[in-house]
Amino acid sequence: MTFIIDGHNLIPRMPGMDLSDVDDEEKLIRSLQDYCRLRRTSVEVYFDQAPAGFAGERRVGQVRAHFVRTGRTADEMIMSRLNQLGKRAKNVRVVSSDRQVQAAARAAHAGVISSEEFAVEWEKLIQSEPESDPRNRMLSESEIKAWEWIFRRGHPPSEED
Repeated sequence: MTFIIDGHNLIPRMPGMDLSDVDDEEKLIRSLQDYCRLRRTSVEVYFDQAPAGFAGERRVGQVRAHFVRTGRTADEMIMSRLNQLGKRAKNVRVVSSDRQVQAAARAAHAGVISSEEFAVEWEKLIQSEPESDPRNRMLSESEIKAWEWIFRRGHPPSEED
């Protein structure tokens, strides 16, 4: 399932992010990359008020970031994207707390999740993620000895050694 996200609507609800941050969009994109990796999904995120020369689309992994030129809004672009998807919109979840965007998503038969709900889901997801990769665990003394033996002799010691 693909998520279509109203970026500036989500940022103030995400932990450690604020619209006044200089790199607020980049922070959200990095978080969404992690989200895509953990949920095995893809995201389209829309940011309005792109500075002159910065409007357009940028792909970062499974995240497609749309920087909407001044004169248009992210809301308009999201609604346009839903229209473009047509019947395929039912395979999309729209993340926004804007009532007009939510209404357009429902009319297109897309799923709707508020920005607050998404932020809560994100919090639960990162809290449930293991702190470290289990493949990076410390070796036991016997495992260290076995590897030392292999490096010195070419074969692991048998139980009798």
